Amino acid sequence: MGLYVGIDSGTQSVKAVVLDAESGRIVAEARAPHRMIDGLPPGHMEQHPQEWAAAMDAAIGEAAARVERSRIRAIGVSGQQHGFVPLDGGGRVIRPAKLWCDTSTAAECAILTRRLGGAAAVIRKTGLPFLPGYTAPKVLWLKRREPRSFARLRRILLPHDFLNLHLTGNYSMECGDASGTGFLDVRRRRWSLAAMEAVDCRVAGCLPAISASHEPCGTLRPELAASYGFPAGTLVSAGGGDNMMGAIGTGNVAPGAVTASLGTSGTIYAYARAPVVDPRGEIAAFCSSTGGWLPLLCTMNVTGVTERVRALFGWSLAELEAAAASAPAGCDGLTLLPFLDGERTPNLPKATGVYFGLDRRTLSQGHLARAAIEGATFGLGHGLGRLRKLGVRPREIRLTGGGARSALWRQVAADVFGVPVVAMAQDESVALGAALQAAWCDSPARGRAAALTDLCARCVSPDESTRCVPDRGRAALYRARQGFYERLVGDLEGAFEER
Repeated sequence: MGLYVGIDSGTQSVKAVVLDAESGRIVAEARAPHRMIDGLPPGHMEQHPQEWAAAMDAAIGEAAARVERSRIRAIGVSGQQHGFVPLDGGGRVIRPAKLWCDTSTAAECAILTRRLGGAAAVIRKTGLPFLPGYTAPKVLWLKRREPRSFARLRRILLPHDFLNLHLTGNYSMECGDASGTGFLDVRRRRWSLAAMEAVDCRVAGCLPAISASHEPCGTLRPELAASYGFPAGTLVSAGGGDNMMGAIGTGNVAPGAVTASLGTSGTIYAYARAPVVDPRGEIAAFCSSTGGWLPLLCTMNVTGVTERVRALFGWSLAELEAAAASAPAGCDGLTLLPFLDGERTPNLPKATGVYFGLDRRTLSQGHLARAAIEGATFGLGHGLGRLRKLGVRPREIRLTGGGARSALWRQVAADVFGVPVVAMAQDESVALGAALQAAWCDSPARGRAAALTDLCARCVSPDESTRCVPDRGRAALYRARQGFYERLVGDLEGAFEER
């Protein structure tokens, strides 16, 4: 079946993998860093899109040097969701991209919600609320705060769409990533005129047409094909957002599968054959990048929290885990609300971290460390509880991200979630998912259309040595602690807004 390149463009770097779809093995991988823009006001998180493209070129070049380049058949690109890449009429970047973790648009979310008739009306018209991370309020922010830049705006792209433009020269957007903009009617998979006009009447002309996830974005530009050493006509698939590609890369392409990502931020999501719209707006009613839907909850504070605790004490990763293991499950009542960067779910962009329950016993390194792990997991546990109320029935939860490498954290997750958890054999599930989508997209051109479920069965596997099952006693304890965590969030919500 040839070789397929998968790209994962995140907030810190671009990762590239090369998948041999016949054997199911990743045969090469590489990464290249890029940077955040320093010195911005609190809540503002931005990057230069051109640096993503340069890092992608470097990562592809390094990975391709380790394989027979003539066997490359297609490329798939994953990018961080929700980022706003504003382009002028010549396709030039107008200003740096505001990222998924930028929380500076709370005022714009309130304006858009009011213009569409309130929170319930927004969900009725689009399927999900306006949140600060989404793209639509970022576009309104540009209009309100930088009107000269807005006057130049002719194209609105997401990060992975910008990289597809770099690869092919084509403007495109597929349903999965588009559903995280706030502009898409996720039930009908088409742009919402009401949402677009709530920002500006020009928005409709700035967004690309929506394509199906199995359709190619185009073919590699001849000059890039020559630079990479790839065959002329190399396909570029539709690609998608990082969560959508992570779903493919963990085999989450059929009902019953649930994925939880323990990365800098956290997500928990499931595959669905029909839209799963949460009337409370906590679960994002995203589309998948496979033709289905991907109900998802996102929290902004997971390993970013444990990394700060680790840095505070100067620990290695092993020392962090040992310290956390020295404290009992439940931390003797110590609870961390881990909102160091504000929070998306619950929608508290002004929230801060809170250690609640400090006393002479719990003011210890071990308790502080374990509470960080437990608090981050409770945030995702709330999401799993909401998914269950909306009809999702998980058989197991597949873990990805840096936190999944911790044996202690995997067991905490199993006990909090109440179902078995297992990490994946492949570390780079997002890039793998992008490569699998590329193989799926390419297969009809090769004369034999492949089912994505079959490709995942061949190429995706859990690491059974990491499987953890819930302990009945700890699971009962954590159910009580989960409830306390959620009550504490509710009690402090007003205090966060007063800051």
